[in-house]
Amino acid sequence: MCGMLDGMGKLSTNVGLRVDGIRKLVFPPVCLFCQSPLIARDGCCADCLEHIHVWPRTVCDTCGDVLPEDMAPGPCGRCLQKPPAQQKTHSLFEYNGPVREAILEWKLHGHEAGVRWLLAAAIPRISEHMAADDLLLPVPMPLSRMRKSGQHHAANMCRWLAEAVDCGWDWRVLRRVGEQPRQSSLAGSARRKNLRKAFAVCNDYAPRLQDVSTVWVVDDILTTGTTLHYAAWATRKLKKPVKALSLARTPHKR
Repeated sequence: MCGMLDGMGKLSTNVGLRVDGIRKLVFPPVCLFCQSPLIARDGCCADCLEHIHVWPRTVCDTCGDVLPEDMAPGPCGRCLQKPPAQQKTHSLFEYNGPVREAILEWKLHGHEAGVRWLLAAAIPRISEHMAADDLLLPVPMPLSRMRKSGQHHAANMCRWLAEAVDCGWDWRVLRRVGEQPRQSSLAGSARRKNLRKAFAVCNDYAPRLQDVSTVWVVDDILTTGTTLHYAAWATRKLKKPVKALSLARTPHKR
């Protein structure tokens, strides 16, 4: 009986290898970002990897903006005068090149593989900052946009991150109030005015957060920081430390 089982195990392994070989011939591995053929199934070609830039570690801890090495971790001059609502801000990648293309493919066409690869690559760095008793709150989308796309992108991000670092997440705690124009269509003071009263905490869920140590407000892209600031501002009533995380951040010209 043991010999038969060993033989079946070897047969299964051989069949699996053959199927995998056929799959590679029919569906050869390609880069998740530029679709060029890959020799190995690691998801990213050398050229795209060269153009994926991790957000620097020499930043102002409060707002997450880049600082000279001798000035980090800040606070920077802007935060000394008018800090954001969150206590710390972390970003994972620069929003350009393959990172930008992966996020646009995800948000416009529903292709999530590139974003999932980026998050998986960033898990060691994320794990340095998150704990099991932290709670991730996605920045909520306006209902009309969520119905149109059929996706809540920040909530999906929170779910993937929570599964990877083994912490909690909840899309129901932080809510959107009313309908606002897209931030990308506005600039300066108009961005701040647009979101000043755009977020609120749902009181029904607040009592369930007694064992939470830190609340993270999570979004896909950080441009001026206005969205994360006002989302974090709304969570103050939870009476928990608040931090912010973005998958990507628009680099300032420097």
